[in-house]
Amino acid sequence: MNSLVLALIGVAMILAGYFLYSKFLATRIYALDDSIPTPAHTLEDGVDYVPTNKYVLWGHHFTSVAGAAPIVGPAIAVIWGWLPAFLWVTIGTVFFAGMHDLGALWASIRNKGQSIGALSGRYIGARARNLFLVVIFLLLLMVNAAFSVVIANLLVATPTAVIPTWGALIVAVLVGQAIYRLKWSLPVVSVVGVVALYTLIWIGDQVPLALPETVFGLPSNSVWIILLFLYAGVASMLPVWVLLQPRDYINGLQLFIALGILYGSVLIARPEVVAPAVNGNVPEGTPSIVPLLFVTIACGAISGFHGMVSSGTSSKQLDKETDARFVGYFGAVGEGLLALGSIIAATAGFATLAAWEEVYNAFGAGSVGAFVSGGGAIVESGLGLPQSLSATILATTAILFAATTMDTGVRLQRFVVQEIGEIMGTRLGKGVATVIAVGVALALTFGAGADGSGGMLIWPLFGTTNQLMAALTLSIIAIMLLRRGRSALPALIPLGFVAVVTLYAAVIQLGTFWDTQNWLLLILDLVIIVAAVWVIVEAVTAMTKARHYEGDDDAELAALNRREPVEHVGDHPPHD
Repeated sequence: MNSLVLALIGVAMILAGYFLYSKFLATRIYALDDSIPTPAHTLEDGVDYVPTNKYVLWGHHFTSVAGAAPIVGPAIAVIWGWLPAFLWVTIGTVFFAGMHDLGALWASIRNKGQSIGALSGRYIGARARNLFLVVIFLLLLMVNAAFSVVIANLLVATPTAVIPTWGALIVAVLVGQAIYRLKWSLPVVSVVGVVALYTLIWIGDQVPLALPETVFGLPSNSVWIILLFLYAGVASMLPVWVLLQPRDYINGLQLFIALGILYGSVLIARPEVVAPAVNGNVPEGTPSIVPLLFVTIACGAISGFHGMVSSGTSSKQLDKETDARFVGYFGAVGEGLLALGSIIAATAGFATLAAWEEVYNAFGAGSVGAFVSGGGAIVESGLGLPQSLSATILATTAILFAATTMDTGVRLQRFVVQEIGEIMGTRLGKGVATVIAVGVALALTFGAGADGSGGMLIWPLFGTTNQLMAALTLSIIAIMLLRRGRSALPALIPLGFVAVVTLYAAVIQLGTFWDTQNWLLLILDLVIIVAAVWVIVEAVTAMTKARHYEGDDDAELAALNRREPVEHVGDHPPHD
């Protein structure tokens, strides 16, 4: 198979999903209505609730949900062959991820921008909400701890990415000021911001920076982890328009340019895919493709973390309802294109099948390294960029997106901590809640030693936890649709499939943890399975009741969405 053919078919399928299926969802299923004011207007506070241009918000949403997972997952899953990964990414993006992400955004904006955890209390019950929060807390803990380790390792392995990674923060703050204070037009800001970012990438390639092997007795990767959490903690408390929005917007543009470079290189070089379509000679110890494929590739096909971002931050910034189609569904499209690019880089970026098999000699061996090295080789042969610069571009892309997911994850964790505090009768300020969120993640990360290896301790549970979260989110979407008398099949079909294969994978993992006597993961896995099954059973009961619901849900929510006093305090961005 030629990589160009693979790219053309994949891109055509994913874009067709946006132009056709998302339009059907927006008009017939979710019935998006611009006459209904969004929480960004009714609860505007200048910190979390801020009406935002849909292109800027798309940048925040897309880069927050993308992270490193749509690179890592597909780059690992191709060990079973490129065809299964390709089909799950393309079909999953169109019928699973897009529907889920747009639906979570719609559900939240119809409920004062409340999180999925809070919505579970309204539509399923208080017990379900409490169990939901357990799953959400653990999922965010995995993301924040593991991504800090991934980023730190990339900064150590790719010193050329250090300057663009941290310099991007300065660019983002200036972009935010240019948009909200100086009122520059968005196209001008976009061009200036992207030029500045790629200038930093060029400088970084010329001037690599590396920390000493030890700093105050800590290894260099541990120092990076601490700095990353300090940054994420501060960023999570700033008004979204100061850093989060502009950083994610510029990163979103940068990613699409990077994808353009990668796909353009495929168009020119047209390398052959050396990996087998279906690998019948997988290395010893590789788990069964069913159900593990569907949890190994989470982000890039469907991901529960997306629902948390949609309902946690994006819903609070949506200017009008119809923007949800572009922000939510097209955000999933962008991630699908990134996952497809990862598949191509990890299967066509090698000279021979033997070279590919040398890298993929064990399950999990490919990962982000195969994407960076394989993609760098394709870019070098296609556009003639030096291997070092190509690798710097791709490594910076991976780091920036992992970092945006991490700082959004810390903000979401802060919301969850505050929700848990309210359930326990304690009202926590955002400063205290942020300290708790960061402190727990740091405790996990350094719990296994000063090298920060603890950050990956519970990562094996990410795939199953993430997909179970997606199933739980789809159950809330289905209930809301049933209460309105609309077809819930677009949610129920993905819900049934994801719930079955993910619970199957979670049970398989129980056996693995038992055999290896990994009692921590076994207990956590068991807690997650019990919580998820319990919520799903209660959700099915709620769906049955929703079919016979005689109230006017839209009228009730219109009353719910009326402006109420809020206690968020912050500098309001000047706007017309």
